[in-house]
Amino acid sequence: MPHEQLHRLDLNLLLAFEALMAERSVTRAAERMSVGQPAMSASLARLRSFFGDPLLVRDGRSLVPTPRAVELTAALQEALDLIDSAVLASRGFDPRTARRTFTLMASDYVLLFLLGPLVAELEAEAPNLRLLIRPVAVDYAEQLSRPGLDLLILPEESAELQVSSARLFTDHLMCAVDARHPEVGERLTEEQFRTLPLVSYSAGFADPIIERRFRRQGVERVPAIGTQNLVIQPLVLAGTRMMAVVPERLGRYFGSQAPIRLLEPPQPFEPLHLAMYWQPRANSDPGHRWLRERVLRAAAALDGVAGIDAINGRHQ
Repeated sequence: MPHEQLHRLDLNLLLAFEALMAERSVTRAAERMSVGQPAMSASLARLRSFFGDPLLVRDGRSLVPTPRAVELTAALQEALDLIDSAVLASRGFDPRTARRTFTLMASDYVLLFLLGPLVAELEAEAPNLRLLIRPVAVDYAEQLSRPGLDLLILPEESAELQVSSARLFTDHLMCAVDARHPEVGERLTEEQFRTLPLVSYSAGFADPIIERRFRRQGVERVPAIGTQNLVIQPLVLAGTRMMAVVPERLGRYFGSQAPIRLLEPPQPFEPLHLAMYWQPRANSDPGHRWLRERVLRAAAALDGVAGIDAINGRHQ
């Protein structure tokens, strides 16, 4: 979008265009911007007139962008990012008084061990801060590319993203079975490792991590059960012949509460490295930097070592 065009469009129209492209619905775009549907329809009409293009056309029950709209979206996002960065950098950030919502996407495992304790710490330090934590979605990369998602926390091997990142903590993968498993003794045999019915975690990943790890060891496994929650895996093992591969922290946490046993795999799995990801446009936002520092410090306490370099900006 040429700069001479940008200054002739008011900010509300730019924001309306962004909402329409993200929602592909006049009704949902209006809700997103907290305006009435007639007002959003009027904004769409003005945008169509300005650009001389329908921008969104109906296809069945949904609206799809025209090639011109797709072309404009990247340039518009760049312009809005520049505006956001300039405004946020000028405001500063005081956690004691700031009223702000940060949205994070992470698994229930990360919520249990990292973000849950962090929320408790932040209650005193930032009483008006709100953390909205979403489960990992299949389109996590697309969601991170748009405004609205501040941080994404994923295993490094799953997130092939060209954005800013910092490693948080490491966990080891163990095999878990029912404490009174009728076939498994003190050690897990190679045959049991290859044949026991498998419980797998697949939410958000086209190629689940555990199944990928098996293939690296030359073992092809088809899960008997695929769950959308990692934390629930140890809980479904009781009274079954099934096996799950879980992070060691998770297994030991539930091992004291559920009748399960943790066993080393016949061949050790590679460690699981968790990292957080964010858009580079947030680097100049003091509030976002403050949040990253708190997440990194919580991870450093959890892991005992990592995080100091990233807090100082060396991994951004």
